[in-house]
Amino acid sequence: MRRLIPAAALLLTLTACGTGPAAETTATTTLTWAVETQPITLNPQLWAQNKARLLVFNQFDALLSRGADGSFQPWLAKAWRVSADGRTYTLDLREDVTFHDGTTFDAAAVKANLDQFQVPGYNPSVAAIQLHAFDKAEVTGPYQVTITLKEPDALFPDFLASPYSGQISPKSLKNAKDLKFGGPDLAGTGPFILERYVQGQEIRYRRNPAYNWPPAGAAHQGPAHLTELTYRFLPEAAVRVGALTSGQVQVIEGVPATEVELIKKDPELALTTSLNSGTAYSYYFNTSHPPFDDRRVREAFREAVDVDAVLKAVYQGTATRAWSIVGQKSPFYDASLERSFGGDAAKANALLDAAGWTGRDAEGYRTKDGKRLTVREVASAAFVRDRRDILSQAVQAQVKQRAGIDFQVRMVDQGTAEKAFDDDAYELFGNSRGDSDAGAALNLILPAKAAINRTRFSDPRVDKWLAAASATSDQAERKKLYTKVQQAAVRENAVVFPIYVPADQIAARRSVQGLGFDPASGTPASAYDVRIGT
Repeated sequence: MRRLIPAAALLLTLTACGTGPAAETTATTTLTWAVETQPITLNPQLWAQNKARLLVFNQFDALLSRGADGSFQPWLAKAWRVSADGRTYTLDLREDVTFHDGTTFDAAAVKANLDQFQVPGYNPSVAAIQLHAFDKAEVTGPYQVTITLKEPDALFPDFLASPYSGQISPKSLKNAKDLKFGGPDLAGTGPFILERYVQGQEIRYRRNPAYNWPPAGAAHQGPAHLTELTYRFLPEAAVRVGALTSGQVQVIEGVPATEVELIKKDPELALTTSLNSGTAYSYYFNTSHPPFDDRRVREAFREAVDVDAVLKAVYQGTATRAWSIVGQKSPFYDASLERSFGGDAAKANALLDAAGWTGRDAEGYRTKDGKRLTVREVASAAFVRDRRDILSQAVQAQVKQRAGIDFQVRMVDQGTAEKAFDDDAYELFGNSRGDSDAGAALNLILPAKAAINRTRFSDPRVDKWLAAASATSDQAERKKLYTKVQQAAVRENAVVFPIYVPADQIAARRSVQGLGFDPASGTPASAYDVRIGT
């Protein structure tokens, strides 16, 4: 994963991607929005942070969209057909779309974008999961592309409607100075044009005056209401809220529980929230070495934590407890796992005794053969959200007090985190995924050879069930298969400890209208429909 650019290149300014002056308007309408997370990439096809998803569809459009009911709907593809065997997708594209660099969006552009994923090292995770069945894309007309899969794949339509399907100008794909990171020289087709990016400070967009191809379900047609849009990076929650209440910004996302009542009591402010799709935030146990190579220790760690008490303390009753690796918003969620584990300190201690961790050192931690029962979590700071650092501290205190476990937490940069994972120098990995189809996340995390299988866990049954679920479009059958997967991971093998279901919050001045959440992900939607009322 690319790190952020060095100080010498902090300021990126628009040079070649604009199509001319901003749209003619009787007044300039600007909005400033404070966000919690700075993106590690501005290339939609390399998108990895759920908190940064709201930026993607300002600059880029996908081939399909998702409706509020979860159905797939037109966007840059105005119509599509799937063959009876599920292996051929024919997309009929809009004929009135242009990229920000002035080039035409057509079938050749779609083929170029799909072919880019076949470039070695470009995005191996997507190539291995969402595009594992992709065979080829053919231009079968100026505005028609035919995509052939090696086998039926239920995850492929979700790819077409995801940020990964954000269409980039073939000219940019070829000539961008930094394709991995993106930036102003990466031309999309979206309602806003990226004007400048200042690391650690802000990202600024201006309206695309030519835009007239929003997704089905958009509240209006034509260019965006806003002429200028700035997102300020304010990672400290108190600073974000202060910026909103003082009028420095008009919108913020990521409202911590400690500030909810303050927002609600202010008659000039409005607060909305939405659960995210995909997977819950969970701790994944590394089963490749002690102590979590012993199932009893994995179960003991889960039992040592009173999750309800932790969530109440950290999130003051605003968090939704998780019981499965799949979040409650997903149609594949297995509710039978609820109340099946956790919070029994006596059971935790009995399990640790049985596993041989019977000694105690001078600080009260359990020991075995002279070694302390130590659990290390290495977290990449770029992915820390929702006060997860505070959450880890609360868990740390509980497992020490209730079971004598030494839980050590390190917040590090992405490179250091990746090295720890590669070196197997960790025992616990915290993660949530924002994939609108939870199946994509499960395939990324649980199979033996999955890209981020940090558990090092292997179960041939799970691999078989996941493959079968990807091969069928029957949602009822997929739910049955994903239920088996959840049972195996959570109940039978205890390789995962679900904690809470991520949610996004938007707080704004009441004069700001048109804010909402992406129906597929539950994250804040783009600013296309946002306007300033009177």
